[in-house]
Amino acid sequence: MKRIVTGIIVLAAVIITANIILTRNETEPSGTDVLRKKYRTRETASVDHSKFPQLRGHFARPQDVTRACISCHNGRAGEVMRSSHWNWERAEYIEGRGIRYVGKKNILNNFCIGTAGSHQSCNKCHIGYGWSDETEFNFGDSLNVDCLACHDNSNTYVKASGGAGYPDSSVNLTVVAQGVGKPTRTTCGTCHFFGGGGNNVKHGDLDAALFAAQRSVDVHMGIDGGNMQCTDCHTARKHQMKGKAYSISSMNRNRVACEDCHSAMPHADDVLNEHTYKVACQSCHIPLYAKVNKTKLSWDWSTAGKLRNGEPYEEKDSSGYDTYMSIKGSFVWGKNVRPEYVWSNGTAAHYLLGDSITAIPVKLNELHGDYADPDAMITPVKIHRSRQPYDTVYRRIAQPRLFAPRKGEGGFWEDFNWDTSIREGMALVGEPYSGRAGFVQTEMVWPVNHMVAPKEDAVRCAECHTRNDSRLAHLTGFYMPGRDHSSALDTGGAVLIILTCGGVIAHGAARLVSRRRSQGGTRT
Repeated sequence: MKRIVTGIIVLAAVIITANIILTRNETEPSGTDVLRKKYRTRETASVDHSKFPQLRGHFARPQDVTRACISCHNGRAGEVMRSSHWNWERAEYIEGRGIRYVGKKNILNNFCIGTAGSHQSCNKCHIGYGWSDETEFNFGDSLNVDCLACHDNSNTYVKASGGAGYPDSSVNLTVVAQGVGKPTRTTCGTCHFFGGGGNNVKHGDLDAALFAAQRSVDVHMGIDGGNMQCTDCHTARKHQMKGKAYSISSMNRNRVACEDCHSAMPHADDVLNEHTYKVACQSCHIPLYAKVNKTKLSWDWSTAGKLRNGEPYEEKDSSGYDTYMSIKGSFVWGKNVRPEYVWSNGTAAHYLLGDSITAIPVKLNELHGDYADPDAMITPVKIHRSRQPYDTVYRRIAQPRLFAPRKGEGGFWEDFNWDTSIREGMALVGEPYSGRAGFVQTEMVWPVNHMVAPKEDAVRCAECHTRNDSRLAHLTGFYMPGRDHSSALDTGGAVLIILTCGGVIAHGAARLVSRRRSQGGTRT
């Protein structure tokens, strides 16, 4: 009778528990549902800019639009002019170097190398009008602030190629001015998705596909997912945007983190939560990047300059991506790329213009951290590798002049002469040039933060905890179960297992013998 009662109680408990679980699954919204509810319904602007009389007339110059904007939004231009989007530099503390002003204005990279001498082309993405060289642009003139670059909601605004930040001649400034609003993925992506000369070239996880991606590409920005805008995470206060790129930033301040929205212990499984002490969320939740369009993985400038019949030419792969360009050299692209992994505590070192080369490959922005660092976490990155020009005598990376409006002005893209291009470029930045150039291997690190996969596509345990092609095969300095082994430890473990099994067998045999003796002693 007691067994029957106990069985009924256990069965009832199972049914109640199952009902609670099923009910919870039916009533508790998923993470995606929460995002949809929070971000999909957008605030409707209460102001119709098309009704303002100062925005109804014809604008002969884009500066006239800015004048109209700041006639109402007074003080805003001053905020913009204190931002890194405007100055292309900020004060950063670099370990061992002290406080330096660094940014796109003066940091070298291994894509198009640097902006110096190429302002008319590079400054297409500057939020100003007319920055054409090192001396002419007036950073103190509020009328040069380009409000439309970030606030266009008409999706018709575009900057002119080689126009030093001025809008393309096809743009109707009146239409754009009357359709301004909060920044969108389109306004942000127009520059940030196309850095380095094309779609998804630099970052690998910032792609034009995100303008209207599916949840499978990015759960946050997917139109069938959270449908979030860039500014939902990269918030701003007085035009100072939250978030900084490691390509031009060294300090672990004002960064965007997953924990800003998700807790540091977001999983129901305690074992998974233990990983968050040393593993960045992105390491598990971004198994692949460049999911839709390819990204550039390497760039060899040393092959640039070849001509056919005296003219520059291009070669493309079967997907239409450039594998060779006379003006830039040779490229390797990748799609659905598995990240590399490094330790990062949020700070970085930087190669600065004029630094001597002390090791090859030259690490242009090495991330700091190791297993013993309490702030360091395993972080997924794209490492872009390049061969770029340098001064073989002074052992310094060279800043060539790439763009020039006309032939004969020293721009490599017109003259295809490295010596002239480097001589012109180094003179512009005030650095000496020995007259002897070569090409040196460099590496640049780009942390992977976007293209977050649905949780069902997250990295599996066995992808890291394995001896065969572990994702973390190249991270050393710590022991990871399943990946690492020690002959002494393995032998010792085997001996302990054998001894344990032997002990169990011996103990069982002793009990069996004792029992038989006991039974034999009770016979009459």
